[in-house]
Amino acid sequence: MSAKKKQVHKRLPKRMLYILLGLTLFIIILLIFLYPLLFSRTAADATIRIPANATEQNVTDSLTKYYGKTFAGRVMRLSKIKNVDFSKRHGSYAIPAGTNALNAFRRLGYGGQTPVKLTVNGFRSLDLLCERIASRLDFPADSLKAYLADPENLRAYGLQPSQALALFLDDTYEVYWSASPEELINKIGKNYLNYWYETENSKKAAELGITPADAMIIASLADEETNALSEKGTIARLYLNRLKKGMRLQSDPTVRFALNDFTIRRVKGEHLKVNSPYNTYMHAGLPPGPIRSTSRATLDAFLNSAPNDYLYMCAKEDFSGTHNFAVSFAEHSQNAKRYRKALNERGIL
Repeated sequence: MSAKKKQVHKRLPKRMLYILLGLTLFIIILLIFLYPLLFSRTAADATIRIPANATEQNVTDSLTKYYGKTFAGRVMRLSKIKNVDFSKRHGSYAIPAGTNALNAFRRLGYGGQTPVKLTVNGFRSLDLLCERIASRLDFPADSLKAYLADPENLRAYGLQPSQALALFLDDTYEVYWSASPEELINKIGKNYLNYWYETENSKKAAELGITPADAMIIASLADEETNALSEKGTIARLYLNRLKKGMRLQSDPTVRFALNDFTIRRVKGEHLKVNSPYNTYMHAGLPPGPIRSTSRATLDAFLNSAPNDYLYMCAKEDFSGTHNFAVSFAEHSQNAKRYRKALNERGIL
């Protein structure tokens, strides 16, 4: 073997050694950098909310609040490396327990928002409903109230501002925390329109001689009268019968609504004097709007109910929550007499 070849062979092990040492050093440095990113994990679930036009400090503060400075620092270092613009990441992001810093960064920097679930169920006040919704989303309640008070915003749904509560069918809705009042109502309104116009329901209402808005109001009265689904269609038909005959509805729940006192168990003459368009003892026709949010089940019970001739009803004296129905006032008077006797025996004033 020539002297030149021997010299090359002697240099190869040394060169390989330098390469291996360099590679080992690189791996060690990489592990030092990656270990905390991959193996440092969150101890609990948390939701990080990034406000509109957020700064890095806003996000750092939120992460620090739930996971401490060290974890927050790791996430934010990655954000700086990738040049994430948090001013464009307005939203709510769920970080599950066990998430490492790398995945937390991916969620906050590039991931989709986590929807907020809003459940509407038997709300008696639009103001209260707006406040509850606003407490879960990133806008003030007043902005939602103002949006619903504008007739133009409700025109597409065939509703007036006084009927805005009708738009909120009892249901669970998924919306983004960053949603505006307009985006929220578009979501809620789509559900309303689907119920009425993607089915035969608007046609069923028309056959009864009423609009969907009217049906929502009548259904809300039935909901307030009873929890028994088996009776709701009958009660709704009763109110429709009175309406068509030009009789005042004389609905006790409308008086409680007008007084904003739902603790009243026995509606008396003094209560009937409340000066409110919702007092159906004083004013003919339907009240201006629903007295609570209502459900598909109640609406279905009404729209699919069999006709009846009832004009009167009274709670049963057994306090079962159901009613005695009557066609004539004389029959109704007997039912009412038994119920008043039961109230007196129980000392209900």
